[in-house]
Amino acid sequence: MQAPEQVELGFFPTPLHPLPRLSEMLGGPEIWIKRDDQTGLATGGNKTRKLRLLVADALAQGADTLITAGAVQSNHCRQTAAAAAQFGLKCHLVVRGTPPEVPNGNLLLDLLLGARVHFVRDRAESQARMSALNEELREQGHRPYLIPYGGSNARGAAAYALAVQELQAQMEDMAFDAIVFATSSGGTQAGLVAGARLFGLETEIVGISVDEPRDVLAPRVARLAEEALALLGEPGAVLADDVVVEDGFRGGGYAVVGDLEREAIRTLARAEGILLDPVYTGRAFGGLLSLIREGRWGKGQRVLFWHTGGTPALFAFTDMVI
Repeated sequence: MQAPEQVELGFFPTPLHPLPRLSEMLGGPEIWIKRDDQTGLATGGNKTRKLRLLVADALAQGADTLITAGAVQSNHCRQTAAAAAQFGLKCHLVVRGTPPEVPNGNLLLDLLLGARVHFVRDRAESQARMSALNEELREQGHRPYLIPYGGSNARGAAAYALAVQELQAQMEDMAFDAIVFATSSGGTQAGLVAGARLFGLETEIVGISVDEPRDVLAPRVARLAEEALALLGEPGAVLADDVVVEDGFRGGGYAVVGDLEREAIRTLARAEGILLDPVYTGRAFGGLLSLIREGRWGKGQRVLFWHTGGTPALFAFTDMVI
């Protein structure tokens, strides 16, 4: 295996521990949690892993500016802004949505971290704005580095392939029947799929889609997993049929909070004192609870919820989660 260069960013390994009260309440499988909400970069989250590799590549190319995109409450944008600040880089964020009267949640942190925020209407416009910014900054003598939506490219996905090795070291003689997590841009899931193959982890990798249908997301995950394996020096084919995406929990759409998310957030908070966010982990954990109640996993089995972070977004959705 050829591991890409990484910068020191965040705190690793992230904790792995059981959720005994929740497991008892549900009366089903033994539930564990992997705390990537505790990576420590401006309140943490899964994008910190990806940024360790992406920022290393940016610095190797002599970049002085990071450019990326996301929604107004993007966890990825917030962590990118924090990584840029830590390494003395400028940061431009292209965000979908309307500027609020009072910045809150992740957007507040973006501004505190010194990022320049550019508002656009939709994802198509965000791609065009990123490209235009890249050209404008180069013309001004800067050396920008473009990071795709969610940090989801071969390098970002490779970070989560390496995370599988971290998990295996923590598991010792223990085994999980499934790993469940939020999936959207696909990089985290692609990395876990690639890592399971690379390190021989025989566990079902289950992504709970927060926005897109399986027929859109699974091929993207498969492609990214192949690219990650190639980057790591272990090329191999990954088929969309190899990718498990549960797309039945998308509710009213991206960032539309419903009963599923509200119940999930309250359940984990009151059973274990752990916070979820309303957009990603709340929806994914709600999906996990539903699958357990449907009998997908039962007594005698062990399921891991990989917590990808996002806590600051709670403060932008207070009227929807309480």
